[in-house]
Amino acid sequence: MFGLDPQIVILLVAAAFAAGFIDSIAGGGGLVTVPALLLAGIPPVQALATNKVQGAFGAATAAIRYARRGLVDPRKQLGAALIAFVAGLAGALMVSFIPTDALRYILPVLLIATALFFALKPGLDDLDRTERIPPLAFAALIVPAVGFYDGLLGPGAGAFYMIAFVTLAGYGVLKATAHTKLLNFASNLGGLIAFAAVTKPLWLLGFAMAAAQVAGATLGSHLAMKIGARVIKPLLVVTSSALALRLIWQLLAA
Repeated sequence: MFGLDPQIVILLVAAAFAAGFIDSIAGGGGLVTVPALLLAGIPPVQALATNKVQGAFGAATAAIRYARRGLVDPRKQLGAALIAFVAGLAGALMVSFIPTDALRYILPVLLIATALFFALKPGLDDLDRTERIPPLAFAALIVPAVGFYDGLLGPGAGAFYMIAFVTLAGYGVLKATAHTKLLNFASNLGGLIAFAAVTKPLWLLGFAMAAAQVAGATLGSHLAMKIGARVIKPLLVVTSSALALRLIWQLLAA
């Protein structure tokens, strides 16, 4: 049915559940699913496309749950979400034209800096702080940059959205997490549409993984809303560090 061994499908579905859980809290779910899809023998571009199928469902689930709890008003994010969608679409379309080697050297540094920021900066909690950039400037400058990266490569985009909300928009940790999800969904969807135009995602596998992503995102967002920064900060530190180490290992193995 999926063109893969049933045991591999089960492992991929399990990976999607774990990714949904992690992504709904701290971002970085692609750290789990993209390597899993590649290890299953799926070609890289097709793996990225299939990852977008299931990732979009997980991000949408988390966005809906946070909105229902009143932590974010999706109507106020529609403009920024449209920008993220277009940026994700553009990033995915440029995969074959933009050399990503420089990004692969820069990303580990950015991810380690993100991990150190959340691990060492005192006073990071769920309380809002001073806004350093107005919403229009945030939507015009930060959202397209992260959205483009999400379409181009993907893993870690949620963490980058989040640190921008904390450091520039002045949001508390839980509020920042809630506000990343609609943008992450939009750039994921833009990337999926672009990838679908140039390759064929494994739709059935993607939907099976999406069901697991939804379950993981439901559990993860529930835990984040219940505990807040006490669970979000450590998980974000762990996922950012793990993604940085994986990228460094890839560079050294190349």
